[in-house]
Amino acid sequence: MQGDFADGTTGRLPKAPGMRRDGAGAPVTHPCPWPRRAAGALLGCCTAVFGLLYFAVPGGLSLPFVLWPRTRPRALALLSAGARGLTGLERVRRSVFFGDVFPAHHAPDRDVLRYLAARTCAGTLFAGVLALLGYGAVLAGLLAAGVVRDPTDWQGLLPQALLGGVLLFLDLQGVFSLNALDARLAREHFGPSERELLELRIAELAASRAGVLRAVDAERRRIERDLHDGVQQRLVALAMLLGRARRNRRPEQAELLLQQAHRAAQEVLTELREVAWRVYPSALDDLGLEEAVAGVAQRCGIPLHIEFSLPLPLPRPAETAAYFVVCEAVTNAAKHSRATRILVRVRGDGGRVSVSVEDNGTGGADPLGGGLCGLRSRVEALDGRLYIDSPCGGPTTITAELPCA
Repeated sequence: MQGDFADGTTGRLPKAPGMRRDGAGAPVTHPCPWPRRAAGALLGCCTAVFGLLYFAVPGGLSLPFVLWPRTRPRALALLSAGARGLTGLERVRRSVFFGDVFPAHHAPDRDVLRYLAARTCAGTLFAGVLALLGYGAVLAGLLAAGVVRDPTDWQGLLPQALLGGVLLFLDLQGVFSLNALDARLAREHFGPSERELLELRIAELAASRAGVLRAVDAERRRIERDLHDGVQQRLVALAMLLGRARRNRRPEQAELLLQQAHRAAQEVLTELREVAWRVYPSALDDLGLEEAVAGVAQRCGIPLHIEFSLPLPLPRPAETAAYFVVCEAVTNAAKHSRATRILVRVRGDGGRVSVSVEDNGTGGADPLGGGLCGLRSRVEALDGRLYIDSPCGGPTTITAELPCA
């Protein structure tokens, strides 16, 4: 069966304007200097004029056809075709002057017209607020000149100065609010909205929680099966050997049964130790991830080479997940792939850790199998990603990327 990549989107919680978002369809903002942003805001006033002219001339001419139901679809399509050029200009303005990087997709026609109408209104209001701000600056200059000519009249100008300060505060609030509205309109039109990102994140968290519960249940069933089919059966056989030795009257026969019972007890201890190691290796607490992975290599019947490069110790959840990725992948390779060589790479940069297990077996690993599904659920519960590349004929590479934060 052909393997595939489990490359899903993260859909993290939305951040405030001016901050970077993840690349899974969400807009990304690279900080730009304030003079460039100011120039972009002023240019937005000019593009708002183009929008007004577009709705006044082509929009006014096409209004009768839009109101008639028979010609409405065609008229809206023609009107949207021209509006796409203006929205494309807005996209370029946001990218050049504000550093926004949006996903490459096209909005429906009605969304284009709706965005252009909202953007035109916001740009027109912004131009009006700037005009009032400039008018207020002129009046403030005149008042200052009056105070310079007649310093004794400053008490009469004090109420006007207070009123001007209040109007200046309101003007500045309007500038910042309309600038934030412009950014919000661009995000909602050119990229997923904050609500869509939040809903996506909630859905991913719910799916991740359900996957963790399934993985825990599967792990419990596997432990119960190992104890029932392995350790329990060996203990029953050991009890039978001891019973036969106790009932045997011949010392030499009893000695032989006791030797068999001793070997069976050692095998039971070895298997019980293996089960306990698969549940949670004590070496992780005592010696760390590198020694725990070395223990996997010692128990593996296939030559296993380890490349370990981590600058800092990992957090306990990431360390545990990394160990189980190595353990499960090595176990699958030893049981099913007929591999003769396994390579394990563990690398990190302080922010993320990458765990890769490659074997030269026959390939065909099933990404929907119980072991790999449980492994994916364990990795995705930590906001990580599991990639499975296993074409028929091999080789098989299983890679897990885990955040260290």
